[in-house]
Amino acid sequence: MLHKADDLNNLEKHPAWLQSYINSPEKQRKLYRRTLMIVVLSQIFGGAGLAAGITVGALLAQDMLGTDSFAGVPAALFTVGSAGAALLVGRLSQRYGRRLGLAAGFLAGGIGAIGVVISALTNSILLLFISLLIYGAGTATNLQARYAGSDLAKSTQRATAISIAMVSTTFGAVAGPNLVSVMGKFAISIGVPELSGPFILAAAAYILAGLALLALLRPDPLVVAKAIASVQKTDESNLLVTDSSTLAINKRDIVVGATVMLLTQIVMVAIMTMTPVHMGHHGHSLSAVGMVIGFHIGAMYLPSLVTGILVDKIGRTKMAIASGVTLLAAGVTAAIAPAHSMLVLIIALSLLGIGWNFGLISGTALIVDATHPATRAKTQGTVDVLIALAGASGGAMSGMIVANSSYTTLSLAGGFLSLLLIPVVVWSRRERKNRNSKNINPQNDFEA
Repeated sequence: MLHKADDLNNLEKHPAWLQSYINSPEKQRKLYRRTLMIVVLSQIFGGAGLAAGITVGALLAQDMLGTDSFAGVPAALFTVGSAGAALLVGRLSQRYGRRLGLAAGFLAGGIGAIGVVISALTNSILLLFISLLIYGAGTATNLQARYAGSDLAKSTQRATAISIAMVSTTFGAVAGPNLVSVMGKFAISIGVPELSGPFILAAAAYILAGLALLALLRPDPLVVAKAIASVQKTDESNLLVTDSSTLAINKRDIVVGATVMLLTQIVMVAIMTMTPVHMGHHGHSLSAVGMVIGFHIGAMYLPSLVTGILVDKIGRTKMAIASGVTLLAAGVTAAIAPAHSMLVLIIALSLLGIGWNFGLISGTALIVDATHPATRAKTQGTVDVLIALAGASGGAMSGMIVANSSYTTLSLAGGFLSLLLIPVVVWSRRERKNRNSKNINPQNDFEA
């Protein structure tokens, strides 16, 4: 209900269709649910697209380059590409809305996947590297789509909304690696190298995801959220007081949320990238690699619905700590796994996926809590750039570590690195308690 003249004047600046959403909580709820359904559809396709690079990217580079030392380069390249894309998608979304930003990212990812297929066919290393950079746009967009589901969510629903977007990725992401063998045979049947087959699937999946968002994500949830926020924040004097008392807390929560996601991304990408190469060295088939990675990707996304509820109910801090502990267990298990044992590798990679899932959802919830719709997409894009660069460094270093030491060393190093999450979140929680004891009223509850 609007009471102030300034509020009414601000409302009149918006088109009639947008005013109807600002004035109607019921329409907002319906749009929130509809947005989630559309995001779910796009994530199913997007999940299938991202699986190709994860499953066979390192193997394709190994085959084309003839050495293991640079097997981590594909992960590094499409992760660097995803960093640039995250920035662009964030900026596009902030200016034009989620629909255009996300659709552009997925379509670019599809074009990159087509380029990878052509590079394999022509044996062009340069084209492979360029195409992997562009392909990374799909990975970035797949992650950024999780924010679209939370634009109109209440503070107590945000982690759950994020998790619904992520859990839907499971269907495509698990199917993708298990279609590696099928797509390899299909590739051979049309006269292209076997390892490029999964990228044919990725191209189709990313393009379908982009077209679905472009056609269906109307009205745009971020546009509506920004309009609602602009009406609610027209009293400038009150806004300045609120901002001055919460700015330090919000900045710190952004830093903490980003740190949680950065560390989980480094550990997950490093171990995941070299697992297919490690398995290949010990005689595992391509279908076996696909199965292990399929379990891993399933563990990355399938627990999301439960994770989101836990993050909303028991708090961001506790779930971030759980992420560090789970990733440590994953690293130790991968390090001690007998090379011939698929079962232990499946357990290790599943723990790796679950730990990443805990970290990503708790960290994402912190970022959403600490941002305002007027700048949210831009901030989220910037944070995702850092996450992508962290993954790129993990992917690039992983091949060098394994080539100069061993997969065991890589796994142990990743596991112990994840423990840094615990002091970061404990420090942040202590700082928040200190501020609360001085009667500073934060905008968002860290344990919400």
